[in-house]
Amino acid sequence: MGEPITKGIYIGGEWKEAVRGGTIDVFNPATLEKLATVPDAGDDEAAQAVDAASSALPAWREASAYERAALLMRWYEQIMLHQEEIARTMTMEQGKPLPEARTEVAYAASFIQWYAEEAKRVYGEIIPATTAGKRLFVIRQAVGVVGAITPWNFPAAMITRKAGPALAAGCTIVVKPAEQTPLTALLLAEMAEKAGIPAGVLNVITGDAKTIAGRLMADGRVRKVTFTGSTEVGKEIMRGAADTMKKISLELGGHAPVIVFDDADLELAAEQTAISKFRNAGQTCVCANRIYVHESVHDAFERRLADKIAGLRVGYGLDEGVAIGPLIDESGLDKVKRQVEEAVARGAKAVVGGRTAEPEGSRRGFFYEPTLLTGVTPDMQIMREETFGPVAPLIPFRTDEEAVRMANDSVYGLAAYLFTTNVNRAVRAAEGLEYGIVGVNDGAPSTAQAPFGGFKESGLGREGGRQGIEEYLETKYISLGLG
Repeated sequence: MGEPITKGIYIGGEWKEAVRGGTIDVFNPATLEKLATVPDAGDDEAAQAVDAASSALPAWREASAYERAALLMRWYEQIMLHQEEIARTMTMEQGKPLPEARTEVAYAASFIQWYAEEAKRVYGEIIPATTAGKRLFVIRQAVGVVGAITPWNFPAAMITRKAGPALAAGCTIVVKPAEQTPLTALLLAEMAEKAGIPAGVLNVITGDAKTIAGRLMADGRVRKVTFTGSTEVGKEIMRGAADTMKKISLELGGHAPVIVFDDADLELAAEQTAISKFRNAGQTCVCANRIYVHESVHDAFERRLADKIAGLRVGYGLDEGVAIGPLIDESGLDKVKRQVEEAVARGAKAVVGGRTAEPEGSRRGFFYEPTLLTGVTPDMQIMREETFGPVAPLIPFRTDEEAVRMANDSVYGLAAYLFTTNVNRAVRAAEGLEYGIVGVNDGAPSTAQAPFGGFKESGLGREGGRQGIEEYLETKYISLGLG
């Protein structure tokens, strides 16, 4: 590639550099080449962004739902018009294969489209009064300024899933994207600017996460913080929100189980499990992490899944036919290696993969072979900790009750999957699983029109669906006495 590009941050409708002139280098995880330089913003820039969002709030909140909806639809159209540019940028800075990146851009845009419509459906109530001289009303109003902190694994969708409902509700927002993937976020800001989103309504700042998050948490004008990331950081945000009693939404870690019952369509189960597990090289919070297979079909399922895994090509996401890109960085690669090595040392067998990968060409990035482990036991590290990598561990079970019990044996409760052709079993198992999302014969249940979120230590609140906009609204009760 050519010389690295330089990008600014977007505050109050203007593109700016960091006050102190610091920068962050953005690297391609597949080639380790330097892609770009972005501002290393800190407390000063975060304060400026909150100032801009606070100044823009009154006019944006008072705009009609139809006015906000029209601007959101124009943003959606701009994103889709520039889908290829955004997707290629995403592949270069994040690593996922280009077809996946294109799909993510469309998925990200769908949240803007959905909430453009939901903006018109923020309804209130009229409550019957106990006396003739009163009228009782309930109205819904925007929370206010929102701070959004987003991760690197879905650098477009994790922004729009927050910004879409926030803007639709009448809130203004300050977005802090991950340091590894700021370029996609800045492109989304460019698209919002092209769409005519007013200055200060959407602000995007890159820089040190702890410093910027600290400013957002401390500033009383920020009335809500929404975060997607690790459970550990989510707990810190929850503690920090207490000082100013902010509303919070937390979409945190996952360790998704898959249950393959003895009556499952094994071909479908293997296909959907592979889709769930190996999308984005296993770097998703809802991907299959623990695969429980009934002992009577374990070997047959293993063969089918092994065949599908063996056909996945590892490499640079811009190369034709690549299905598995790199992990995001060296620490991510080390975690996958450590979990696999610990499992194998304790008796597991790598039926497919099990090593770092060396793709064709001069790729020097953080690649790991798509891997299938058998002989796994529940006490192994890979069955207790989120992997965030392309490794599928299999473990047999005997009874339905045992499968559900093992699946629920986790502090996490984000997503779970099950495969069966028996509707009674499907309903009982789905209701028994302690997870916010359950895919029944479906490895990819996420969609803009349905709520996304978890139980237990997987977070608080929901994104997507009609529930998503509720997170950005306050309820106000008005009692009117008639003269």
